[in-house]
Amino acid sequence: MRQQNVFAGVTDAQQMLIGHWQSRRDGEGRVARENIDPGALRSTLACISIVETDEDGDGRFRIAGSRLREIFGVEVRGMRVAEIAGVHGECYALGLSAALERGEPVGGVIESGGRIHAWLRLPLAGEDGQLNQVLCHDELLPSRRLLRPGPQGDGLVQQTKSRFAA
Repeated sequence: MRQQNVFAGVTDAQQMLIGHWQSRRDGEGRVARENIDPGALRSTLACISIVETDEDGDGRFRIAGSRLREIFGVEVRGMRVAEIAGVHGECYALGLSAALERGEPVGGVIESGGRIHAWLRLPLAGEDGQLNQVLCHDELLPSRRLLRPGPQGDGLVQQTKSRFAA
């Protein structure tokens, strides 16, 4: 029996992405990359990236939306995740491994230096059927009012000035 994931996203965009991802699951609960419909994600494409991991667990950005430059300060397409410095890079990598290990959505909010970074990681199966890709959504929010209201027991762990899915 599969454990029901309680993380439903902290923004409206994340909730929509999780709904699309869930609608594309196969009988084993996996979502193949080719089953994601970019047209259904049109409003979020600038905030979307896809990271592919190799057999050693190192991730590389295969696709990177234009808004990721705002978060990381550089164009990340083609870069290894390990090349991204700072708190956002560390949290980015943490979310990737958690999504792949669990096979479920993970995400949260990082608040640092007056910036609110909402992040989401959705595991994807590659052509071989193995979870080795992650559909990512990263967005800088201008206000905490854009975070969805909800109980703190929604699968997020409180961190100093940050909220992460656990």
